[in-house]
Amino acid sequence: MQAKERDICTYLKSLPGQFVSAREIARRAGGKSRHRENPHWAAPVIAKLLEKKVIETDSAHNYRLIVKERKPKRWISPQMKKILEANGNFTHVIENEDSPEA
Repeated sequence: MQAKERDICTYLKSLPGQFVSAREIARRAGGKSRHRENPHWAAPVIAKLLEKKVIETDSAHNYRLIVKERKPKRWISPQMKKILEANGNFTHVIENEDSPEA
């Protein structure tokens, strides 16, 4: 991912689920100097991100970041689950990326 693409994705990540116009993206994601030099700098970058299916658009041509579904959280171990449930603390859960769901 190029720097301009990363700038746009970072900006859209700060507004989860909210659609933003291309003009606002160009103004906020690149900074004042980039926007003053070329107010339409974001248009080709947005087109690339749409092709890559990183962002999506609505009927008014506003854009938002596509949020990937998170994997369900799992306990560190069954023994830790038992200990934490006995103490009333259920916050120590990790995401297991390698092994399948149990």
